[in-house]
Amino acid sequence: EIEKAQELGVNINIDSLSNLEKFGRRFGNTYSVGIRLRPNIMGGGNLKISTGHEKSKFGIPLEHIHRVLEILEETNLKIDALHIHTGSEIKDVEIFAKGIEVLFEVAQHFPDLRCLDLGGGFKVPYVRGEEGTDIEALGKKIKEEFEVFEKKYNRKLQVWFEPGKFLVSEAGFLLTKVNVMKDSVSTSFAGVDSGLNHLIRPMFYGSWHEIENISNPEGPINLYTVVGNICETDTFAEDRPLNEVREGDYLLFHNAGAYGFEMSSNYNSRYRPAEVMVQDGKARLIRRREEFEDLFKTQVGI
Repeated sequence: EIEKAQELGVNINIDSLSNLEKFGRRFGNTYSVGIRLRPNIMGGGNLKISTGHEKSKFGIPLEHIHRVLEILEETNLKIDALHIHTGSEIKDVEIFAKGIEVLFEVAQHFPDLRCLDLGGGFKVPYVRGEEGTDIEALGKKIKEEFEVFEKKYNRKLQVWFEPGKFLVSEAGFLLTKVNVMKDSVSTSFAGVDSGLNHLIRPMFYGSWHEIENISNPEGPINLYTVVGNICETDTFAEDRPLNEVREGDYLLFHNAGAYGFEMSSNYNSRYRPAEVMVQDGKARLIRRREEFEDLFKTQVGI
């Protein structure tokens, strides 16, 4: 993958000493790369989406910078970018400020930099009334500190962010149909024609997604546990207040525009859903629904 990226002229970030050494010996001073650092900063909505702490698998530890410099000297490789990503769902602007302070300190060792990359992780407001990352406050904070740093570094640099989820999360929805209603002593279950194979975030991360009964928006409010049709406990929401849910109703899941389809699978031999884009008030199919034959298209006869 790294070799193909180099062939295509992609900006490459390397996050291990091993790969840095291999790349340097292969391409030497013919191709500049960035390195991803582990800043030893805890940030993110929970441990599963915190990627900058001292036990994280991501990035080259700060204490190994001396070895990075040795590899550069041995291979004539140049570093043109420093990158960190401390986690996801970060609301506190100070977390990003701590991150760029780490980059400022490390940057003194690398005279050929063109950018500092703070990664992503901006907080998306999943719960109604919740606030996301204050982008204006973040921009002001980083700008002030960056201007001071550039004078010390004695050259202009770019600052990069990767706000992927922040940009598209709220633009996507998962539309499901209630196939089964089931009542137990203490719980009313609404079983939908979807599951962790379509939207795994609630099960994997414990993430909250607003759910709306678009078939009965004025119905009385009751508590429902919304579950999928997979042979696991694929619970989307537990004891969630929703307008009265009936078999055949359509439930709409909000904030499914990021890490929805991308994390989907054919688990339990289920098909991935179609994707429809609404543009200028018109619905356009942009990805067809999978069919039975799609489950076997990569298999080879023996």
